[in-house]
Amino acid sequence: MSKLKGLLLTEGMHGMISQVEGLAKALDIDFIHQKVELNNFSKLIPPKLTPVSNLFFKKFEIPEVDIIISCGRKSVIPSIYLKKKLKKKIINIHIQDPKVSLTNFDYVIVPEHDDLNGENVIKSKGAIHYLNTNEINKNHNYLVEKLNKEKQYLLLILGGPNKYYNFQEKNLLNIFEKIKKVITKNDLQAIIVPSMRTPKNIISLAQNFFDKTDLVISSVDKKAYLSGLSLAKYIFVTCDSTSMISEAALTGKPIYVTEIPSKRDDYRFRQFRDLFIRLNIIRIFRDNVETWKYEKLDETKKIAEKIKSKL
Repeated sequence: MSKLKGLLLTEGMHGMISQVEGLAKALDIDFIHQKVELNNFSKLIPPKLTPVSNLFFKKFEIPEVDIIISCGRKSVIPSIYLKKKLKKKIINIHIQDPKVSLTNFDYVIVPEHDDLNGENVIKSKGAIHYLNTNEINKNHNYLVEKLNKEKQYLLLILGGPNKYYNFQEKNLLNIFEKIKKVITKNDLQAIIVPSMRTPKNIISLAQNFFDKTDLVISSVDKKAYLSGLSLAKYIFVTCDSTSMISEAALTGKPIYVTEIPSKRDDYRFRQFRDLFIRLNIIRIFRDNVETWKYEKLDETKKIAEKIKSKL
């Protein structure tokens, strides 16, 4: 039996791509990805005020598809437009609050902390993503030869600046200093992994700050990220990234969130962290570490199974 065909629509940001591709893989469909670009005059218009027309986004080749999975503000109107334009029955799924009537979609997937309700709304604990346990385990040995095999490891995953958090060097130095004390006190080796949003000056800062016995990955390296998740005893993630915290929760390992002063009200981020604290998945990093257990979180698989049962 041939697989269903999917079209993934995003703004091209890594976090969004991770969500749509993660769901597509979990649904076991063949898919292609299309980056959505709005026309200049429509970039400032919110989706709820934008007419459902292809005049408001740059045209792209439309393949034969059965399912559309979209994520982000810019992909809302293209998804609705294609569902209406294509004559055969198309299932469209939007990830994140579309800020338009939910009836425009067959399914809307949002985190619990968004507090969005509707008959076609499926809620996730945190962000869905593209990682799975097999992929993490498969890359276990990628960093082994660069590490001290006699030690246990602390993984620090660096996010990057956004509308809510400033990655000033003084803020990151504060985090680095606290982690340095922990790895010294507990005889650990640190693995520092950047993401696509991590500024180059912060990577350089980490390279200059940590000892040569610690391992700072100098560029985005997915295999190093997966290997670090597999090898680490403790996982630390900067507070700006709900997606990487959600990905780390797939491991079942202790996750510490390192706080950065917010530039504006970070209510949704705090709601997310409060939920994960209640689930015993994360703790806010203060000055020491300990181990605890929780049920591994694989929301992508769970949500895919719900949708599969209704397809």
